[in-house]
Amino acid sequence: MTKLTKILALVLALVLALSLAACGAGGGNEPAPAPDDGSAPEQAAENTGTPLAEGEDIVVGGIFNVTGFQSPIDAPAQQAFALAIKQINENGGINGHMLKYVTYDGQTDQTVCANNATQLINTDGAIVIGGLSDSDYAYAAGAVAQAAGIPIVFSGATTPDIPEVNGNCSFMTAFGDNVCAEAAASYAYEELGARTAYVMIDNAMSYTTNLAQYFIDKFEELGGEIVLTDYSTTGDLDYSAQVQRYLANGEADIMFMSTGPDDASTVIQQFRQAGATAPMMSGDGWDSDLWGVAGDLANQDVYVATHYATSDDSPIVQNFIADYTEEYGYPPENAFAALGYDCMMVIAKAIEMCGDDITPANIRDNLEHIQGLECVTGTISYTPDNHVPAKTVVITQAVDGALSFLKNQA
Repeated sequence: MTKLTKILALVLALVLALSLAACGAGGGNEPAPAPDDGSAPEQAAENTGTPLAEGEDIVVGGIFNVTGFQSPIDAPAQQAFALAIKQINENGGINGHMLKYVTYDGQTDQTVCANNATQLINTDGAIVIGGLSDSDYAYAAGAVAQAAGIPIVFSGATTPDIPEVNGNCSFMTAFGDNVCAEAAASYAYEELGARTAYVMIDNAMSYTTNLAQYFIDKFEELGGEIVLTDYSTTGDLDYSAQVQRYLANGEADIMFMSTGPDDASTVIQQFRQAGATAPMMSGDGWDSDLWGVAGDLANQDVYVATHYATSDDSPIVQNFIADYTEEYGYPPENAFAALGYDCMMVIAKAIEMCGDDITPANIRDNLEHIQGLECVTGTISYTPDNHVPAKTVVITQAVDGALSFLKNQA
């Protein structure tokens, strides 16, 4: 997705949001009009609101794609986000206020996500929103939040220009795709000794196209060679054409598979069954069920650059895993669960910093001044000029049905 396409999408989302606001219930925070020049707003209309009365609930909104092809990563994120809210309330809330959680299913649809944001702001009275693990949906919801001056913290969306495109109300919990892909390329080149790479790209998502290009740029910068680039589309069930082209060209030292979570296991299965033996690598979108149809084939030289590993023995990681398991009866499915939890803890910190003056504007301002917040997926800091946290990337390997920690890669 080009920047022009993103901007056009934002304008459409804003027009939709404003039309919905005109027809919907009153109350809440009214969005500002879309900019006349078609560009994304750089600064939000300041939403000072009315500080909460003593004991009044803080309405926190959540948007997660718990249905559709994004569900393998958004459903765990939503559960962990809700778990964090439950724990905060059980410990007395924040500054004398309990949290009221209102959440909607984005249905893996950009228009629905924009509608969700409008509903949360104009009807439900949310003063801050969290969620979404893919950038395409973050652009849509973020445009609405920006127009209304409501801070929105994305749990797993990773395109690094989200705050630049959306505006100053958008913050990311995850590192950017550039950081993830560059770490993957460095590990492939330096640790696995790869000098040639095959790259397969799902060209239906901005996440996968961006991730692949960042990998290519870094791998070539290090001295590696991209020997073949091929393409797929989200939901493909047959990769035989790509497999044939890859094998006909001769095996590369590394295969970088830039596809989404639902396709990972199928890609592994079909390439391995056809005889491809080179190490296979991807980014955080593959932090899901690699074993599905692939079974033991997923344990054969498959690496994922992601946000955390369950084998990390640090207390903050192990406590999160224990709490999630106790709450839901099974351990966190992937790193996006941890990101959902961290997303809410970031929001909680910004609310806490408000003291008795809890407004959307103060929450937004406080987010910019969070420094050194220890989270499950790493330490999070923001500045007024940078709403993307600088974190190390965790390199994992698929071993015996789980992603095993290898190293933190800068």
